[in-house]
Amino acid sequence: MADLHVSKKTIGKLLSDIQGNKFIIPDFQRPYKWEKEKCETLWNDITSFFDNDPPDSDYFLGTIVFAGEEKKDPIVIDGQQRITSLFLLLRAFYKKLELMPEDDDVLGLKMQVGPCIWDVHSISKRVNDFTKIHILSEVATEEDNDVFHNILKTGEYNDKAQDNYSINYGYFKKSCDDYAMNKPTKWYDLCVTILNRCIILPINCNTEDAALTIFSTLNDRGLPLADSDIFKARIYKNYTKPEERKEFTELWKELTDICKKGNFSIDDIFRYYSHVLRAKVKDKSKEIGLRRFYQGGKDNYSKLKQNGVMDNIMSLAYFWFYVNSNTDPEIEDGYIISTETRKYLHCFNHYPNEFWKYPTSIFFIKNKDISSFDDDLREFLIKLMAFLFAKFIDTPSINAIKDDIYNACITVEENNAFDRQFKMDSDKFSEKIDAQSSARLMRPLLLLDAYLNENQNELIKNTFDIEHIFPKKWQTTNYNGWDEKDAQAYLDRFGNKIVFEKKLNIQAGNGYFEKKKEKYKESEIAVVLELATYPKSDWVKDDIEKREKEFKNRIVKFLNENLNLVKD
Repeated sequence: MADLHVSKKTIGKLLSDIQGNKFIIPDFQRPYKWEKEKCETLWNDITSFFDNDPPDSDYFLGTIVFAGEEKKDPIVIDGQQRITSLFLLLRAFYKKLELMPEDDDVLGLKMQVGPCIWDVHSISKRVNDFTKIHILSEVATEEDNDVFHNILKTGEYNDKAQDNYSINYGYFKKSCDDYAMNKPTKWYDLCVTILNRCIILPINCNTEDAALTIFSTLNDRGLPLADSDIFKARIYKNYTKPEERKEFTELWKELTDICKKGNFSIDDIFRYYSHVLRAKVKDKSKEIGLRRFYQGGKDNYSKLKQNGVMDNIMSLAYFWFYVNSNTDPEIEDGYIISTETRKYLHCFNHYPNEFWKYPTSIFFIKNKDISSFDDDLREFLIKLMAFLFAKFIDTPSINAIKDDIYNACITVEENNAFDRQFKMDSDKFSEKIDAQSSARLMRPLLLLDAYLNENQNELIKNTFDIEHIFPKKWQTTNYNGWDEKDAQAYLDRFGNKIVFEKKLNIQAGNGYFEKKKEKYKESEIAVVLELATYPKSDWVKDDIEKREKEFKNRIVKFLNENLNLVKD
């Protein structure tokens, strides 16, 4: 069993005892995430403690888990957000001391704060080299490491910068200044209180594996940490050679960047991949928490030790980035995603939930290297869309599709196809579509209808609006033969709605139909252009009913052609 040492230390002793060494925030850690609000809480808690609690009491700041042998640089496994913020806070105090006339009190405080941040002369306790700071961030995905180190070395920062280091240091610096101005006789004592009465409970482990185990245990009990942070630490442990660990940290940085650009999280990708793994073992049980799934009971994250985990995670991340950002895959990826395929992906992106991404991820992993991938993916998406749209129209509930999705994942893994059956009476089903005109499926249905138009060759912009052809806020009493009550009843019918470019929709406003047709002519959407040439000057009840019937017929035809139907 690994040696474990738990002690109680003041901030001053914890940070100054490390002379000749430095705290290392390792490359597998997450970036510095504390925002200004957390620093405000820390500052307010400390000052409130100082102002109100008895002078012989202590303020507990929590635990920090370290790994490493004695007299070597300790590796910060857990608590890096806290320790980083404390360094910024103490640097703000020292900066103020540097700007004050150096009397005995100022000199004494500098000799207490200085050893916490830098190596100092063994006799004079003065700082001779401000580059010898006591903390080094090696976080692989952190772009602002140099900003942090430079703040500690110089005490200077860019007050226009938007990184957390600069923002938080600026906050601490201003807070020190304000406190010193408002309570000049207490400022020195506040500084001493932070050093000598604020307590940390350091947990020191002689091995990194033991520290990572404690790290996981602490965070499994509710401390705020993303599942992917745990996964990163676990996967990192799988590599033993320095070059392998370096390659992994570079890969994780790339993963972080691509997820950010694709507007999804690393946790999302691990969730999609969990269904790839579930399908392989025919697991169609209820979905469990992501961390619990990968931890796997007693197998201790064995799913993250399998060959090809990071290759598949990276492939999935890039695929969904290409989908979400409408970016063409790189040549080395070996597959394309055509405009025709993207039309269906665009419709799915407006589906009320993202369960469709689970079987799609499985299909991608299985088929990405096949030359017919784009055609096969499009056919798969059409079948999947027909089923999920029909299922939601029939039973508009997330729970109604869960079992079908889990079964579909297994079918895709086994047979590379989607073949769920569906019962549908076309006439009754057409009536059920009415209920979606103001519901969550309205946008994707209208978008699908726009793409079913044979003249719609290009993708519709993501910023499209839903245009009410007969305006929702028509200001006159001229309803051309039908009253306002009837008009209100028809406003939200599918026959009165189209997808329309946002900018043009704003410009068209609530004008009457004949006037809005001029804006329709500027559209790049085929269904809108058809309205621009509509032979009538008015858009009234009969027009809405006619267009609604045509809309329903197109949707039902699409579903009929692409569903695995059984007799109702």
